[in-house]
Amino acid sequence: MESTQLNIHNEKGHILQAYLELPANQKPHYFAVFAHCFTCNSTFSAVKNISRALTSHGFGVLRFDFTGLGRSEGVFSESHFSANVNDLLAVNNYLKQHYKAPSLLVGHSLGGAAVIVAASKLENIKAVATIGAPASVNHVTHLFSHSIDEIKEKGEVEVNIGGRPFKIDKEFVADFSKIDLPSITKNLRKPLLIMHAPFDNIVAITNAEKLYHYAHHPKSFISLDDANHLLSNSKDSLYVGNMIGTWVQRYFNKNDNKILDINGEQLVAHLNLLEDNFTTTIQTKKHDFIADEPENVGGDDFGPSPYDFLSAGLAACTVMTLKLYAQRKKWDLQEVFAYITYSKKHSEDLILNESNPTQIDHLQKRLKFVGNLDKKQQARLIEIASKCPVHKTLTTKTIIETELID
Repeated sequence: MESTQLNIHNEKGHILQAYLELPANQKPHYFAVFAHCFTCNSTFSAVKNISRALTSHGFGVLRFDFTGLGRSEGVFSESHFSANVNDLLAVNNYLKQHYKAPSLLVGHSLGGAAVIVAASKLENIKAVATIGAPASVNHVTHLFSHSIDEIKEKGEVEVNIGGRPFKIDKEFVADFSKIDLPSITKNLRKPLLIMHAPFDNIVAITNAEKLYHYAHHPKSFISLDDANHLLSNSKDSLYVGNMIGTWVQRYFNKNDNKILDINGEQLVAHLNLLEDNFTTTIQTKKHDFIADEPENVGGDDFGPSPYDFLSAGLAACTVMTLKLYAQRKKWDLQEVFAYITYSKKHSEDLILNESNPTQIDHLQKRLKFVGNLDKKQQARLIEIASKCPVHKTLTTKTIIETELID
């Protein structure tokens, strides 16, 4: 997954460093904004994994560092909750002006509370997802509660949060009590997905219970089982991203997906030379996918190459044919692998008695069987592998007619 680095100015003029992740074809159907957890940043592995998973569901995802965190300008004491919300509004406006208005906000921990508040201010946001979010904004003050009296006395002190030093002041502390998150959640009236781990020891599961109680339908809850608060295990963060991507489709207009008209044929390939290099959209009646060329031949490598698809067709047809044959014979074929490599080889290397030696298209097919098969059965399956329809098409005379249509 490639990232485009962006610099976004917030209302105070600070530059927020952001990264925009796009789907493989670089053409998102929707845009989402990700708000990271308290004292975290946009390069945390969980943030990147969730973004990566969402791109596979057609999203362009913008992840960014809040003021004073990561590589964004400003100091941490300016990164109080209201400032986080304002940063989200600035990022939303940037996407709206330069790409397309985002329709989904995703927030982790305190970022989850921030996206609820931001969503209440943005008409373009159609759905919200929170991960391990607190039910009240001042929940995080317990992280530095031992220093609150000192802050009142000195105005500003350095505190240790998560093993890292941060300077905070009176305004930073006071701001957390200004937001009535329960009321905002109650009045949100937008689809809300609450994801939380039952044994989260940073933000207890009771917070998810309260948020769910405050929210109106449509609202959903997904348990993150044994995940920790920071989603340190990649399988947990990828699961989160995939579940959000699946859940939110219910609330988005399917017409946002541009489907090519196959004009009564089986398949169409489309390349817009004004917008793309070699990246080609392919559409069948029910499915779409992307083809491209590798970078070493001038492509962007956003999808398999044409010859990859040729090899894939042969491999898929081979394993399907072997499945049908083995089932009909009631043989114990449990799994089959077909490994294909396409190359050009010289006819002399292939020991072909050609009158005019030349380069020949060559497809290497290697098979692997899993199951209780004897040598005779394996030999017969190798024979059958050469009889699949695509194999026959590639090894017999094929006529391709080309015509121009309006």
